[in-house]
Amino acid sequence: MQMGQPSRTALGAAILRAAHQTVDGASIFADPLARVLLGDDADTLIAAATADVTRQQLRRFIAARSRFAEDALAKAVARGVRQAAIIGAGLDTFSLRNPHEAHGVRVFEADHPATQSWKRERIAAAGLTLPASLTFVPVDFEQQRLGDALAAAGFRLDEPAFFTWLGVVPYLRREAILAVLTFIASLPGAEVVFDYTEPLDNYAPARRANVEALAARTAAIGEPWLSRFDPSDLGRELRTCGFDEIEDVGLTGIIGRYLGAPDRCSASEAGPHVVHARRFA
Repeated sequence: MQMGQPSRTALGAAILRAAHQTVDGASIFADPLARVLLGDDADTLIAAATADVTRQQLRRFIAARSRFAEDALAKAVARGVRQAAIIGAGLDTFSLRNPHEAHGVRVFEADHPATQSWKRERIAAAGLTLPASLTFVPVDFEQQRLGDALAAAGFRLDEPAFFTWLGVVPYLRREAILAVLTFIASLPGAEVVFDYTEPLDNYAPARRANVEALAARTAAIGEPWLSRFDPSDLGRELRTCGFDEIEDVGLTGIIGRYLGAPDRCSASEAGPHVVHARRFA
């Protein structure tokens, strides 16, 4: 991310979520506000994104990871969780839609100050009202600890919580990722949903070229991929952090779960993953 500038990959993900609503008919994930936050340029941005057929699989994955996270949060709320934190929220709209507000669920959005300010400007321009259940938590992740920033904003570190951390992990160094996961696992009854990518060596040559091209595009805008995890290694790391239950779903599994059919790639092929990790008590 460039100093003082909002995340451009956050905008890219928002465009693909909005495109999913129109191009795919929201077949995986319904987000009526995704397009709204794109503003007057929505049609142009969506058209440009959908013109690139190589992004179809990425578009569906981004929709599926959001659906996965919100489904897991709904189950957590049913178990009694009443606070949710979205780390690196970007233009995610869950906090504006919060279907659990009537149950007393508070949502804390922790993000870089520049990205958060940009989002708030877009919300205001769209004429949307900020829910009383939403608390913005500006965090300079290089200078502040996530737990300190959340606690200062009213987040209870002694109560169960659900964390959503999507589209962020690949852009952080391994040490920073494990520090955040260890913090989450230190909280009683905490759980987290996040996504990650596998090492390049895990990919077949044809798919590796596509992944390298995507990584090159994000690096060119100042947001390089800094970490990758092998699924088996990550499972061990999560248990070391303190999580008791781990669900790791690959590309084929996550898309197939919601479309009822496997994606084009084989189940054994490398790809992005979504993880749900829980600490029981």
